[in-house]
Amino acid sequence: MMDALKRISEALSSDPLIAAKVETRIKYYVYPDTADVTKPYIVIDPLRPPVPDDYADNDWMTETHLIQIDVWAKTRAEKDLLGNQIQLVMKTVGFYQSGSGVDEYDKDVQIYRDGRRYLGKFYRDDL
Repeated sequence: MMDALKRISEALSSDPLIAAKVETRIKYYVYPDTADVTKPYIVIDPLRPPVPDDYADNDWMTETHLIQIDVWAKTRAEKDLLGNQIQLVMKTVGFYQSGSGVDEYDKDVQIYRDGRRYLGKFYRDDL
């Protein structure tokens, strides 16, 4: 089975723009404390387990992954820059933006959030 979180994290970490802005603040599942968001932060969050798809001989050939990636940043410009770059990187690893997302500002902690959902379908690697 493909490790979607690892694949995405490695792709985002190796992108020069994202690496320069976010450094090591790319996490799975773990959302930052409000004190930790003085610099941009990315959270990769699966929204469901992989779903078997495309059957042949009563066995599934592919898995569909639904992932949400949140960008937390102090400025709207930085949030948008990183969100758009993530969208480009996700396309290179086989994920496409899908469905709704989140674009909000939390005035209490003065942080912007861009949450986009991505869908990817991959052949099983254990066949």
